[in-house]
Amino acid sequence: MTARQSLFVGGSWVEPDGGHHEVIDPAGEQTVGWAPEASRDQVLAACAAAREAFGPWSRTSPEERAAVLGRAAGIIAGRLTEYAELARAETGATLGTARGMQVGVAAARFRRYARVEPAEWAIPPQINEAGPMGKAGVMGALAVRQPVGVVTCITSYNNPWANPAGKIAPALAMGNTVVVKPAPQDPLSVYRMAEALEAAGVPPGVVNVVSGSRTEAGEAAVASPDVDMVSFTGSTAVGQRIAEVCGRGMKRQLMELGGKGAALVFDDADLGSAVAGIGTTFSFYSGQICTAPTRVLAQRGVYDRLVEQLASYARWLKVGDPREPDTVVGPVISASHRDRVESYVELGRKEGAVVVTGGERPDLPSGFYVAPTLLADCTNDMRVVREEIFGPVVAVVPFDDEEEGVALANDTDYGLIDYVWSGDVARAFRVARRLRAGGVGINTVGRNMEAPFGGFKRSGVGRDVGSYALHAYSEVQAIVWPG
Repeated sequence: MTARQSLFVGGSWVEPDGGHHEVIDPAGEQTVGWAPEASRDQVLAACAAAREAFGPWSRTSPEERAAVLGRAAGIIAGRLTEYAELARAETGATLGTARGMQVGVAAARFRRYARVEPAEWAIPPQINEAGPMGKAGVMGALAVRQPVGVVTCITSYNNPWANPAGKIAPALAMGNTVVVKPAPQDPLSVYRMAEALEAAGVPPGVVNVVSGSRTEAGEAAVASPDVDMVSFTGSTAVGQRIAEVCGRGMKRQLMELGGKGAALVFDDADLGSAVAGIGTTFSFYSGQICTAPTRVLAQRGVYDRLVEQLASYARWLKVGDPREPDTVVGPVISASHRDRVESYVELGRKEGAVVVTGGERPDLPSGFYVAPTLLADCTNDMRVVREEIFGPVVAVVPFDDEEEGVALANDTDYGLIDYVWSGDVARAFRVARRLRAGGVGINTVGRNMEAPFGGFKRSGVGRDVGSYALHAYSEVQAIVWPG
């Protein structure tokens, strides 16, 4: 019989009040396990446990907290094969992606935040020119990072290892305690992370994990009066509802929301590099990633060649069982999401887009597969160009000159990550500075994991990754004294 998972609350493994729901392998459609359904009271109990643990944990030294994170990193790395197989089964990711980009990145993030950084810095002294007592002498000041308190971490389904680790590790490093609400599609990996942290010596209540397929678990984790901050990764629509609740309670927010990344490809671009970068939309998490370059803006001089090469690239990718070493494109997360992606492709046809390749359901015995799909001759007002599809679908829009390309790129509700391909590096940087996006890749889809990450407009609020995450999970306190 497949195991039934318990909740992790206050350092104890607790049976859920609401029973369990089935976790399905998107490739084989068999049961991976049974995830717990926390009741509202159990979620509130997790928040209360985190509140009680906050005082002692926040008073531990940064070195003590770093040691726990370092041990957790070692445990995760030591169980890489076991954890990666679970991640593959829950998400449908290829085994290489599960090992390297999911579990491997999670271990790396715990190691990263096991590195102690200064939590205070001196501010240059200055003469106090004005104040209640008039001109005074030289004043000294110190800026100090203080933990926010209890952080609710609501994580995404596309990466149940790297995404939670990117929230939990910096939050704990700063002295916060956490309540983690994983996505209902693949929560079992997050419970394995909790086990690793427990084995690493995290005190009771510092880390709590509660899950559920119904909305009440997430709502309670956000609204609890014991929660000081919410860190959320997911859709813009859900992020807006969370932000409304946070606003009423004056809770801190870190929101990493949807994206519809523009990839501007100029006439002088290296097409091989552009095709390989844009092609990650088809393969990486089967397009279920907010940073994907799904909206390609191609200058007319290169448009036809780019479409032809992207189509050839998409047809070359093997779609199939993610356990097979030569599989590049696995399934999407669920049957309902497959239907949603397919409905967007059909919508594109009705809007006048040309389906150059893909658009059909792969002939496989099981699994929620979508063929890599390329839509050409699109315009920027089409819904397939404006809305986040979250699947292996790329839409291509032509443009004439730099001004038009920038205008089209910025004509969107989103602003997470954009991309520029050009042989003229000066122009690429000039264009990048004009794009209304939280990040811009120039001739690459790679990321520097110390660079700030977050979005403009409806793509989010705040920045994390690297040292920026330590700021995201902290309040800055000023201490001033007469010099």
